Amino acid sequence: MADHQGELVAEALRELRVSRADLREANRRWQAMVRSPRQQGAVRRYRSVLGPPEAVGRRRIGDLTCEALSWPVPLWPTLRFEVLAGPGGAVWNEWLVRAPGAAGPTPRTAADLAPWSCTVDEVARAFAPARPLEGTAPTRWRLAFTAPAGPAKPGGDGGDPAPESYVAEFTWGLLQRVTKAG
Repeated sequence: MADHQGELVAEALRELRVSRADLREANRRWQAMVRSPRQQGAVRRYRSVLGPPEAVGRRRIGDLTCEALSWPVPLWPTLRFEVLAGPGGAVWNEWLVRAPGAAGPTPRTAADLAPWSCTVDEVARAFAPARPLEGTAPTRWRLAFTAPAGPAKPGGDGGDPAPESYVAEFTWGLLQRVTKAG
């Protein structure tokens, strides 16, 4: 996330009382686990690092049923880190989602989309029909959508501003930035 929101990451590190060196060391250990010749299955790896999941359930995606595991995220109490695993434990997806029962944002315009405020699902539902685009890395997603740029101007004709095309970029399922398309 530091690639997109360096200032927010620095603030989060201060809030968590973690140094950049701690962050680099945690990443080094994670990468070593992922690339280890004795690597464990991805779900076991998440369980060993994050502990037992807060919730485990079944999720149907098309014709397939997967296991959905979720863990609380100290920095964002209303979010959960969710791992979707297919038969045999292969991880299909890993991202941040809104916690069950937690109120998410209700963006109405592109101006409402602040970094770290929405998940992929929340933006897709708010500006349906959003179109998924190829991400720039395995943990990154992009959505194309149309939305008004901002609220109607006071004293205007009262109509909503014309929608414009945008692309929202996400890391680990959390909104990083929104840019005008084209």
